Amino acid sequence: MTLKRALAALALLGGLGAPAEAQMTLRIAMTASDIPTATGMPNNGFEGMRFLGYPVFESLVLWDLDRTDRPAGLRPGLATRWEQAADDPKTWIFHLREGVAFHDGAPFDADAVIWNLDRYFRNDSPHFEAPAAGITRARVPLLATYRKIDDRTVAITTTQAASYFPYMAVYILFTSPRSFAAAGGDWSKVAALPAAGTGPFRITRVAPREAVDLARNDAYWDADRRARVERVRLMPIPEANARLAALRAGQVDWIEVPASDGIPSLKAAGFAVATGSYPHVWPWMYNIGAKDSPLKDVRVRQALNYCIDRDGIVALLNGTAEPALGWLKAGDPNFGAPQNRYGFDPAKGRALLAQAGFDAAKPLRFGVMVSTSGSGQMLPMPMNEYLQENLKQACGVEVSFTVVEWQVLLNSGRAGPDSPSLQGAMALNISSPSSDAGVMARYFASDRFPPNGFNFPNWRDGAFDAAMTQLAGSTDPQAVAAATRAAHERLVDDPPWLYVVHDLNARAMSPRVTGFVSPQSWFLDLTRVGMK
Repeated sequence: MTLKRALAALALLGGLGAPAEAQMTLRIAMTASDIPTATGMPNNGFEGMRFLGYPVFESLVLWDLDRTDRPAGLRPGLATRWEQAADDPKTWIFHLREGVAFHDGAPFDADAVIWNLDRYFRNDSPHFEAPAAGITRARVPLLATYRKIDDRTVAITTTQAASYFPYMAVYILFTSPRSFAAAGGDWSKVAALPAAGTGPFRITRVAPREAVDLARNDAYWDADRRARVERVRLMPIPEANARLAALRAGQVDWIEVPASDGIPSLKAAGFAVATGSYPHVWPWMYNIGAKDSPLKDVRVRQALNYCIDRDGIVALLNGTAEPALGWLKAGDPNFGAPQNRYGFDPAKGRALLAQAGFDAAKPLRFGVMVSTSGSGQMLPMPMNEYLQENLKQACGVEVSFTVVEWQVLLNSGRAGPDSPSLQGAMALNISSPSSDAGVMARYFASDRFPPNGFNFPNWRDGAFDAAMTQLAGSTDPQAVAAATRAAHERLVDDPPWLYVVHDLNARAMSPRVTGFVSPQSWFLDLTRVGMK
């Protein structure tokens, strides 16, 4: 979308000269190139979950976003409590909240839970939704079976004992069964109804490529968390400069990822620019499994991690990121003590490449699939172009790019290593949360190759798998921490990714926006936000 086209669309969607009602709407510019799907399991990665997931469609377990002094944990959601069954650590019992209704008045109960689980996990279900199932299964790869115990209780059994399963359950969202029935049993028509969830906001209008409008749910089950703002408008504006121009023109109130070179002028003009450290990493995911991948050699993977100038990327982003030396941040107590401490060391990088057979006469060459924008991608084209030149100058590595839309890139992350859809790419630039052991398991465990997880590299490391097995089977905090450290040390020393930066979750807002708090989480609590 060009800047001119983006601003023209904004003028029609609540910009300058809009009616007073639209002016009182909190208007948010997302990085996505289209609105997330609106049937109850949004696409567009975690940006879709951030804005059209949890605010509208909730899960049994929710993120606790009240604290800012530590990474977000979990809190009760549509379930008031949960526990592992006394006779089977693979089975989790969820006790459902009383008195909850979907936005369309349908009751939330065990039947609704089973109906939604069938939607995601039962291919022969009459209401199976393939796109939503693909997203959910990749995020919750351990789910095996489930059953209703009574109207307020359900049991979910996993394929293996996993102490971190609640951190996976947080990604199962619930839609009213009446939404599907009202659309004549056609998921492609559900969004236009619109679809009903249980969250603090309800959808009122869906306009593909333009906007989704939300309204406060005044009957929300948690009276203490009813939203302050009456309406929210979500708009996809993938170009950073277009988002910046829209904010300056008063056509939106909030933008995700402001263009880094515009941050000083925004602050000077009185706009608020929020940043905060949180568990998230911007990497290249190596394609180790491809037949002729040069990245099968661990020395090549380590070399690339020594060849990049992370401080230069941070400077490019005007300080809105910090160097990534592993999947976790270097100051995280679970980072461990790996043998490798990555930094900008071209000599060491070139030496490792030479050991692997690559030098000036035979340079390392490979392609990377990247996106123009998207969830957590910050400014992907300038960043990737910087890395391209950096690798060429520092270590003689020649990188080419295949540029696609964000959702196409996400879909590629669930492809096989030699899939034609990858167009020969030996790495994917997909940002990732690093919030918990459940995420670690589905990105790196050797039994989580796509489509059963997000281990796109097809990476195998026996010591990592052993540590994750120990972690999954233990509930002792000290044992869990020790296993997490051991696992992370392997992620550094036998790297499946090129670790570039941890972003600082930058967003800019009009002075009219009040009450925003930046938790240490990819997600946020829109109910605390107001307008003046």
